[in-house]
Amino acid sequence: MSTRSLIRFSRHTLKQLKFVLPGGLLTYYFDSYNVFLRIFRGENEWGRIATRISILNATLTISLFLYVLVLPLIQGEQPNYRHWRQSGVLSTVIPLMTGSIVAGWSLLAYTLGHWSSLGYIEGVIAASGLYALAFGLLGLLPAPKVQRQ
Repeated sequence: MSTRSLIRFSRHTLKQLKFVLPGGLLTYYFDSYNVFLRIFRGENEWGRIATRISILNATLTISLFLYVLVLPLIQGEQPNYRHWRQSGVLSTVIPLMTGSIVAGWSLLAYTLGHWSSLGYIEGVIAASGLYALAFGLLGLLPAPKVQRQ
């Protein structure tokens, strides 16, 4: 690994740590994971349904993100992410992923606020922490590069 790619890796890692560290601290402080699990395993049927839909939404979001990440390997060429609206595949996947993120975060915030002792304000903060942590960790995955021919 060259020094230049090591520096680029380090800068990228530092950028992602801006999400991982606050997200991890918020998740730890509010015990979001365990609160979510308590709702998931709890007595309230609607709370259990909301957590299951949140998990499905998170799975969809992560799947779409990984699809965008491996798209260069599938297509054999590097997509132009800056002009995603002109790309046939990206112009469909990116709005779906964005909608999935917004819907999933909103449902998670509502779920944590409504079916736990956190309340709505702390539920929003806890959901934001979980999402920051998840996206910070996903951002650490290396994007495959396809050689242009």
